[in-house]
Amino acid sequence: MFPLSLFLSRLIRIGTLHVIDAAGKKHSFVGTATPEVTIRFHRRLLPLKLFLKPDLVTGEAYMDGSLTVEDGKEMYDFLYIVTKNLEWGPDHNMLMNGGDPYSRFKSWITQINPVGRSQKNVAHHYDLSGELYDLFLDPDRQYSCGYYTSADDTLEQAQENKRNIIAAKLLLKQNHRILDIGCGWGGLALHLNKYAGAAVTGVTLSKEQYDIACHRARDAGVADRVKFEFQDYRNVAGKFDRIVSVGMFEHVGRHQYQTYFDKIYNSLTDDGVALIHTIGRADGPGATDEWTTKYIFPGGYVPALSEVAPVIEKAGLYLTDLEVWRLHYAKTLKEWRHRATKNKAAIVKLYDERFFRMWDFYLASAECAFRNMGHVVFQFQLAKKRDAVPISREYLFEKRS
Repeated sequence: MFPLSLFLSRLIRIGTLHVIDAAGKKHSFVGTATPEVTIRFHRRLLPLKLFLKPDLVTGEAYMDGSLTVEDGKEMYDFLYIVTKNLEWGPDHNMLMNGGDPYSRFKSWITQINPVGRSQKNVAHHYDLSGELYDLFLDPDRQYSCGYYTSADDTLEQAQENKRNIIAAKLLLKQNHRILDIGCGWGGLALHLNKYAGAAVTGVTLSKEQYDIACHRARDAGVADRVKFEFQDYRNVAGKFDRIVSVGMFEHVGRHQYQTYFDKIYNSLTDDGVALIHTIGRADGPGATDEWTTKYIFPGGYVPALSEVAPVIEKAGLYLTDLEVWRLHYAKTLKEWRHRATKNKAAIVKLYDERFFRMWDFYLASAECAFRNMGHVVFQFQLAKKRDAVPISREYLFEKRS
């Protein structure tokens, strides 16, 4: 177990972690009595591999069955203890957050996203079977953070809350032309059209999402007002009164930040308003872990505010409102994870057991990132003019007639 045992003995201050090695010997690392979880290694060299490359090997070991969680607990329980002991704070070790120069350089390299690579990266995740997403998302397929106004909110209600908040921040009118960058399966575009009657153009690089979004617009009888294009945002032409982008900025990559916000500026009318909804880092710049880059979101990166704000300034955009959502995504991911677990047999039938464990690890690790590791959601409201939106926030709470 050495040197992993030395690392764990220093790490665990909250909770108790029991590790059963490949020879059947139990090693206990005790901070507090609870929470408590037991994991088992099924290969002799696994402890060394975990010590050398924990960000990659932990997920791979769970996927291939060489690391299991015992006593009826889940992978989430193990990841929660680990991340809770790495929780961000004044004494936080940035080496554990990918903050060292080597990790940031590797992350920088993977984020070179020209148009061709961007399409390939998007297809890697979003062109999976549509049946998969139906098994854990809400019926509208909102694949981003919901907004919980009470502990009793369902996932469906939280996603409705999110859509309405975005619509309110956009100050929509019927004559507006809206650009939806990274439109997903079209749910938000359809909602904004229903909310105000505005015309919406959505763009995506996922063929699966594009086909479904077009089909939904036709079924709703609004294909003349809600259109979708299989297109990179960099190639969009024309001016729009409103621009919205939800859950897409994480895929842009740091190299393209200036290109992205320059495009927002150049695509807005003079009195236009944009709303950018993205996962962000409260704990400063970091790096995307190797497992997520390899298996889930190649080319993806979650930005810190300090990385985004200077680019917005340089683009000439006013930051007219900034809202930070804390724990809302943890609640959303928890619900997705529970629904995926409930539908495990169907997911295994679609793919296989290894894929299910990969998806379970993805959802569990993401939830822990929002509970313990400094991840939040930023909503940036942007405009070319300082008076493009009201100077107080009361308009956000006015009931629509």
